[in-house]
Amino acid sequence: MTARNEKRGFAARPADPDGWIRAGDAPPAGGGAATAYTARLTIDITPELRGRIKIAAIRRAGTVTDMLRDLLAREFPDTSGERS
Repeated sequence: MTARNEKRGFAARPADPDGWIRAGDAPPAGGGAATAYTARLTIDITPELRGRIKIAAIRRAGTVTDMLRDLLAREFPDTSGERS
């Protein structure tokens, strides 16, 4: 028989969602600024929306990445000090 591959495929649901979410709480191994952003987020958007996002970032003299990081930080603030 063949051994089961424990590695999840791309976009596969984790077997332990709570553990998967908490895994992001661990500090980066390098500890430097370069490793601060180690996760990737993939979203499906239309080409038209992608263009509008790029234009908005250019008008704000920034990058799409920085603009989306700011948006996500504003919409999902750190709640580590709050009770669940």
